[in-house]
Amino acid sequence: MDAEEVGIESVRRAVQDVLMFNRFRSLCFAAVPWIAFPAARAENWPQFRGPSGLGYSGEKNLPVKWDAKSGENIAWKTPLPAGDSQFASPIVWGDRIIVTGVTNEPLQHRVMCFSAADGRLLWTTEIPPGPLKLTDLRGGYGAPTPCTDGEHVYVVFGSAVVAALTMDGKPVWRKEIANHAFDVALGSSPILYKDTVILNCDQTGKSSTYTAWDKATGQIRWEAKRPDTGFAHSTPVVVEVSGKPQLLASASSAIQGLDPASGAVLWWCQAQGDAASPAFGDGLVFSDSGRGGRGVCVAPDGSGDVTSTHLKWTVPQISEGLSSPVIIGGRVWRTHGPDILKSFDLQTGTRVLNERLAGVSTWASPVATADGRLYFASAGKSFVLRGAPPLEVLGTGDLGEDNRASAAISGGRIILRGDKHLFCIQTK
Repeated sequence: MDAEEVGIESVRRAVQDVLMFNRFRSLCFAAVPWIAFPAARAENWPQFRGPSGLGYSGEKNLPVKWDAKSGENIAWKTPLPAGDSQFASPIVWGDRIIVTGVTNEPLQHRVMCFSAADGRLLWTTEIPPGPLKLTDLRGGYGAPTPCTDGEHVYVVFGSAVVAALTMDGKPVWRKEIANHAFDVALGSSPILYKDTVILNCDQTGKSSTYTAWDKATGQIRWEAKRPDTGFAHSTPVVVEVSGKPQLLASASSAIQGLDPASGAVLWWCQAQGDAASPAFGDGLVFSDSGRGGRGVCVAPDGSGDVTSTHLKWTVPQISEGLSSPVIIGGRVWRTHGPDILKSFDLQTGTRVLNERLAGVSTWASPVATADGRLYFASAGKSFVLRGAPPLEVLGTGDLGEDNRASAAISGGRIILRGDKHLFCIQTK
C-alpha cells in the first residue's frame, strides 16, 4: 500500500476499534437501543467529542469545503439566542440537535433542541441556576457540553447545577453541586457510564471530587474525594484496557486511570493537566495541560505510581491550546497557539510535523473520520487534512463567527456552533 492507503487503513482500524468499544459501552450504559429512533441509523454524536469521547467518527465522504459568503455546502443556518460564553459544543441524537446557552444579566440557563433536517427550533427549556455566582466571567457559565443516551439529555452549567430532561425538553430532575470552589469556571462536560452521569469536579481548596449521579433519579451514587488534586477543567473519557473499562482523567498534576464504577484511582503518572481531554489509541494515552507545558505518553496498564515504569516519552513544552489532541495514523495530532499544528510519532514521541494553519481554532477539538480525513472544524476558519504523510490540505471552510465549540458529526452532516448561529454543513 502507498502512504495514503496506509493512512486510511490506520484510521479505519482506529475508528473501528473505538466504535466496537462504543457498542460495548452502550450495553453497559443500558441506554435506549439505537433503533429507538428509526431515522437515526447514522452514527449519533451523544457527548463531547462524539461516541467515544476521543474525536473519532465512523462516517465517510463528508464535505471538505464550505463558505458562508457563497453558501457552498451550507445546508442551513439558524440563529441562536443572544447570550454569553457560548462555548458548549452541540450533540446529536437521531434527528435532534441539542445545544445549551446562557445569559449573564439576568442569569439564565437554557437547553435548546433543533431539527437536524432544517434547523427549526423544536423546544427550549430553562434550567434554574445553581448556587455559584461567578465573579470572573472568562470561562463563563456555558462551557460544559451536554450528553444523552437517547432517552434523556443531561446538562451541566457553571453555576454548579446538574439536570436531566426528556428528549422533548421536560424536566426530570435537577441537582446542585454542594462543593463548588471551581477555578474561574466549571469547564468539564458530563459523561455517561452504565446508569450514572459522571462529572469531573476537581477544584480549589482541597475540595476536589469525581461525582456520579444516578441518571434516572439524580441521587449521588458515589463521590470520590481528591483532596490532593487541584483544579482542572478537562473532560474524562472511558476506554477499554486489558478487557476492562477505565476512566482516563487529566488531573492537575497527573494523568490518571480511574475505576468508572467508583472513582478509585487505579494508576497515575506525573503530568500537567487542566483543560485538554486525554487522547487514547493503539493502547497508549497522551495527555497535556492545554494551558501550556509538558506532554506525556503513558501505557495505561499499570497500577499505583507508574511514572518510572510506564511513561513512554515526553514533550518538554507544548504551547497553550484549549483543544484536545487526537491519535490517528500512529500519530498524536495537536493544535496550539499561534495557529500551529504539531504531530508526534505515537511510539517514539518524535515530532514529525510542525505547520501553521492560519486562523485555525485552538479551542475546537479535531475529528478523525473513517476515510482518513482530519477535520479541524469550527464556526471560524476550518481545515480538512489527509490524516497521513505528507501533509495535504483537502479543503477549507470559513463561517466567520467565534470558533470555540467543537464539531458534531452525524448523518452526513457537520454541525458547527458559532456565537450567533448554528450551522449545518452537508454536501449539496
